[in-house]
Order: sequence, then structure tokens, then C-alpha cells
Amino acid sequence: MSADGPALPAAAFYEPLGDDRFASTPATAGPWSPDFQHAGPVSALLGRAFERHEPAPGTRIARVTAEILGPVPVAPLQVAVRTVRPGRRVALLEGELRAGDRPIVRATAWRIAAAPGRLERTDHTPAPPPLPAASRPLGGWAGAYMDGYLSAMEWRPTEGSFARPGPAAAWARARIPLVAGEADSPLVRTLTLADSASGLGSQIDFAKWLIINTDLTVALHRDPAGEWILMRARINTDPLGSALAEAVLSDSSGGFGRALQTLLVDGLPAG
Repeated sequence: MSADGPALPAAAFYEPLGDDRFASTPATAGPWSPDFQHAGPVSALLGRAFERHEPAPGTRIARVTAEILGPVPVAPLQVAVRTVRPGRRVALLEGELRAGDRPIVRATAWRIAAAPGRLERTDHTPAPPPLPAASRPLGGWAGAYMDGYLSAMEWRPTEGSFARPGPAAAWARARIPLVAGEADSPLVRTLTLADSASGLGSQIDFAKWLIINTDLTVALHRDPAGEWILMRARINTDPLGSALAEAVLSDSSGGFGRALQTLLVDGLPAG
């Protein structure tokens, strides 16, 4: 992990407390408030639990969907996972994140058998641009809280920024591990970043509109290699409809997955 950039808000996103409980550090705070978490670390914590639940050699987590039931406080969290549909080649897992007695995120994951090594690789993703030599801030929108998750990530944009409306692309990686004392897996690295699609690729003015994502789906046809992940993100909106954020995820070898977020768009509360 790199320590380049602004001062780190913490040494990790979470501190383990034992019995699948975790203390949330200030690094988990999202752009809206220092009191509520960005969904990137939250979904990554569930992804970590899915990987560790009854691991089966020769299989991989191919898709994770997190349903965000409400704001996730920067507070101790409890994680629980169970198998809903067992199977040797295909298994469905279900997870829940609780703050105190309240469930705040529910998630599912498909664990599937890895494809045979003789399968021919196909990749229709545009070739990734080179990794820029230096990191630089992506810029923030009006009123954004920048001292939590946004500063815990290292950004190397190749197109656009958080502050400029429209599709954008950036190489990114976490500057700290998800859980203190652990190395992040490829799935964890991806989930930590993926929920940033709606911020990076937004064409909606955050100073004029309330934007809340109700979920995050990440589907990976292979595991990424290396720390750096390229996210190409954009948002589609429509009057009397809703908004959909989508991102193409790549590493230096090409594309490896997609991320989707369903977004509520509404007027800002008065005052």
C-alpha cells in the first residue's frame, strides 16, 4: 500500500474486534459526512466474509450485490454469512452487516467453479491507458467531506474528475488495507473502489440534487492483477425515471469486470 498523498485518516479501514466484529475507523467516512461510511469499504468487508466462508478450492466469487438499507454509521459492525444454495460448482451466499441490533446492509454472492484453463480468453474492453507517473487529487464537489475515504484512496485520473460533470476514468488503489494486519485480496481491492463509480462519472450537480445509491453490484469474469485498478465510469439519467451508474473495471492486462449502482435522484431538502 502506498502512503503518498494527503495525510492518512487511519492505518486501515477497520480494526478487528474478534467474533466477526470490526471497529470502523475515520477512513471509512464517505463524502457526505464524517459520521457515515462510504459503501466501498462496507461492501469490501462483506466480500472478505464471502471469501472466507466455507472456502472451496477451485471456485471463485464471481458476483457480489450489496443492498444498502440505510446510512452506515462509523461505528462497530458485525458481519454474518450463510450458504443459501450449496453446490460443488455453483453456490449462493448471503451476508448481513449490522450496527448494534440494526441490519444496515444485506448482500449476496455467487461462488462458481473456475473455468477450465483451456478456455480461450476474450476481452472486448478498450485497452487501458498507461498509469500516470504521479498521483493527484481528483477534486471534490461543493461540501464534500474529503478527509475520510477519498483521502484513503490514491487517484491517478486519465479523464475528468469528481468536480467536473461527465464520464471520467482514473487508476486508483487503496493507500491502507481493509482490515488492519491483513493483505487485501483482489476481490477486496475491487469492492473497496467500485462504489466510487457514481462520484467519478457523475453528470449530476451534487450541489443541486440529492443522489443516493441503493445498491452496488460487481461482476468479475476474472480476478484483477496488481494493486492498481482502472475505473471508467458514467451515469445515465432520465426525467421521471432514475439514474444508473456503470463502470468498466480494468487492470494493466485489460478488462476484468463491471460495476452497477441504482441511484435515487431527488431535490435537496430545503434549508
